[in-house]
Amino acid sequence: MLVRTILEGSTVVMKAVNTNSEKQLRKAISIAPRGKRAVWLLDITVGSQTISPLHWALQSGSLRTAKAMIQDLLTIRADRDTYYYGCDELFARHPDIVKRLIADAEYLLPVLLDGLIWRSRVPVKGKRRVNYFVKHLMVDEVGDFSKALRWIVKAGN
Repeated sequence: MLVRTILEGSTVVMKAVNTNSEKQLRKAISIAPRGKRAVWLLDITVGSQTISPLHWALQSGSLRTAKAMIQDLLTIRADRDTYYYGCDELFARHPDIVKRLIADAEYLLPVLLDGLIWRSRVPVKGKRRVNYFVKHLMVDEVGDFSKALRWIVKAGN
């Protein structure tokens, strides 16, 4: 299965993950349409299997590319019609991303949490507007309390 996945799932994103190259990853996703960037980073279909390049990067120890993926997913982009922010897609594909980061790459947890904050560029009377996107840390996809905060507390963060 591993060989088949590598051969058939050899997208430019997966090649960047396999070489653990942040520069190669950024170049690979730069050609993705804004509305498809999250899909390129979170979902690749190989035959009847679907794999997540982000999950693959975390499991294989390609932490530089995993960090770049998280940062890219949590960057707010816009065009004339809509805004693009991969937070919902990230937590939909990986509802246990906090647990995975704590287990496999704890130093990436602040990268995730920092990506859940938007800060205005323009201060007004010495203050900046800030939006915190913590929905997925508070509730899960069915509206129950999320386990994310429990995992953070248990890890001692």
